[in-house]
Amino acid sequence: MGSLYEVPIEKISGVGEKRARLYGKLGIASVGDLIRFYPRTYEDWSHIKPVCETAVGETCCVKAQVEMTPSARTVSGGRWLSSTRVSDDTGFINLTFFNNPYIPRMLHRGREYLFYGKITEGMGGRELVNPQFADASKPPVIRPIYSQVAGLTTKNIESAMHYALNMLPEIIKDPIPQDILSRYELMELRTALCRIHFPISQEDIENSRRRLIFEELLVLVLGLSSIKNMPDKLTNVRIHKNYTSEFVDLLPFRLTDAQLSAISDCINDMSKNTAAMNRLVQGDVGSGKTMVAAAVAYTCIKNGSQAAMMAPTEILARQHYDSFNKLLTPVGMNVRLLTGSMTQKQKREVLEELECGEVDFLVGTHSLISDNVSFRDLGLVVTDEQHRFGVRQRSTLLAKGSNPHLLVMSATPIPRTLALMIYGDLDISVINELPPGRQTVDTLLIDESIRERAYNFLKKNINEGRQCYIVCPAVDNTDTGLKGVEEYADEIRRTVFRDYRVGMLHGKMKAADKDAVMAEFVNGDIDILVSTTVIEVGVDVPNSTIILIENAERFGLSQLHQLRGRVGRGKYKSYCILMSEAKGADALKRLKALCATNDGFKIADEDLKLRGPGDFFGSRQHGLPELKIADLAENVDVLRDAQAAAKDISERYADMNDNELRGLRAEVRMLFTGVGTQLN
Repeated sequence: MGSLYEVPIEKISGVGEKRARLYGKLGIASVGDLIRFYPRTYEDWSHIKPVCETAVGETCCVKAQVEMTPSARTVSGGRWLSSTRVSDDTGFINLTFFNNPYIPRMLHRGREYLFYGKITEGMGGRELVNPQFADASKPPVIRPIYSQVAGLTTKNIESAMHYALNMLPEIIKDPIPQDILSRYELMELRTALCRIHFPISQEDIENSRRRLIFEELLVLVLGLSSIKNMPDKLTNVRIHKNYTSEFVDLLPFRLTDAQLSAISDCINDMSKNTAAMNRLVQGDVGSGKTMVAAAVAYTCIKNGSQAAMMAPTEILARQHYDSFNKLLTPVGMNVRLLTGSMTQKQKREVLEELECGEVDFLVGTHSLISDNVSFRDLGLVVTDEQHRFGVRQRSTLLAKGSNPHLLVMSATPIPRTLALMIYGDLDISVINELPPGRQTVDTLLIDESIRERAYNFLKKNINEGRQCYIVCPAVDNTDTGLKGVEEYADEIRRTVFRDYRVGMLHGKMKAADKDAVMAEFVNGDIDILVSTTVIEVGVDVPNSTIILIENAERFGLSQLHQLRGRVGRGKYKSYCILMSEAKGADALKRLKALCATNDGFKIADEDLKLRGPGDFFGSRQHGLPELKIADLAENVDVLRDAQAAAKDISERYADMNDNELRGLRAEVRMLFTGVGTQLN
């Protein structure tokens, strides 16, 4: 069906230029795009229930006769209200329609219809409000329901889909080899595409979904395999000696076995003196990834090359700079900082030293990828919190050297399945233990009824010389129901915490102002810092012992875990207080999961199950191809089958250029379009 991706959506009857723009908002530009735009759910009109068997709260389809012509009248607000009653041999149901004055002309007394909707309890008995309906003479079907945009209904898409599927050739060359289809009992592609949109039974839905999920995951696995199997870029960086022992002797503390193992992985990669290292070091909050980066950079610099670290925020970049400068300057290494807030004179001085090779280790923000940044001999690139950088940003920094080594650090615990998908081009080291003395943070879930007790608890800790964070989900209160930093900080300064020093921090502040506030907090000049999630990746303040998170249900589990990591970094007992009025079962399940464990990897697994990979990081900057139907959390069994099939394909064919795999190659290219990865 490759050619249908070249047929504009306007070629479908009823889709003009205006409606094509609406389809564009859904990512649909061609007929091929439309066919691969799968239903998000279904309405099952094929299973008709007798009226007497319907239950309040149930969504179902009934076949009933209209007893009287619907009445229509206007009610408060100028809205139209139409009502009537329908019945079958077993009972009756009242119907109510809002804002449709044409109902009296559409439903005829004495005629039988199919009605689909949710059964509610009205004053006169069971009721259907605004149900869908169709003439009972038409055969009942399972109707597809699609994601929509304003001006484009699911009915519009359903109608266009009929036209699109009729444009499919009678015979489609299936991209999946026939023996794979047989072995895994998969539908042929044409059949699967038709039945995913217009199934006759629930079995059709299950079988077509499984086929299309398998195909998408097979394509994903093959694409990532292609990345891994691309010829490794040869590096000109030469590592002749491992200086880890010398580095360890500089430290006033012992590294954990997990840290030493990660350092060893990196040095082994770099010492091959052939391919450039591409490694992800993944560890929970406080696991000591920074020392791993420092050790690897130390060996790189001692072998005559320069190192660079890029952090996502100026606050974090400055923290890393301070740590490295304190550690490495006494042994003769020149560590410099480069950020956007520095003066032009300061930047020019750093850049001149960098280009002539006087800077050994450059730490900074996105400023590092500016065109005027030039290294004499860049040997190692370290990126911190990689999910906050796009693939192209990483590539831009790497391009400033002759295929330098790459070390990616992430304090966001990622389930291994997802890590392999996101970082398909990287080897992975996991730091799965915390340094000695790291505090366990007690996490408490409370509601508004005990807010005063929570505030008193904060006061008690501050009176003992400690500091606290309060996190709000918004900068201001324009979004009804959410706590805003500005109003919140102002209110507690005037009332409950008027005798304490309250600071405020949020992302809309100027960088210099944010740095000034953070410096005050670090220096102990602020008792309570009211902030947005800008502190999620922030400086280390060992004296902070409580973090109170307002509207906690508005944050993802992994983000809450990151915020919790702001406390418990010193010798004092620490607490995370989740304030939430959420009543929903899913929201409470997420928050209770956080209270039950401090293990970031368990939390990440739970977050992935509850929210899926698309929402895992809150933004799509991480380079993961967007899946249309597969779900990495829900379709683990199918993923295993797809991985086995991919292995079989790679063993049976000399390479992906085999003519038999032409369709799969095309799908791999399409899936990876737009994520910054060039596939052959």
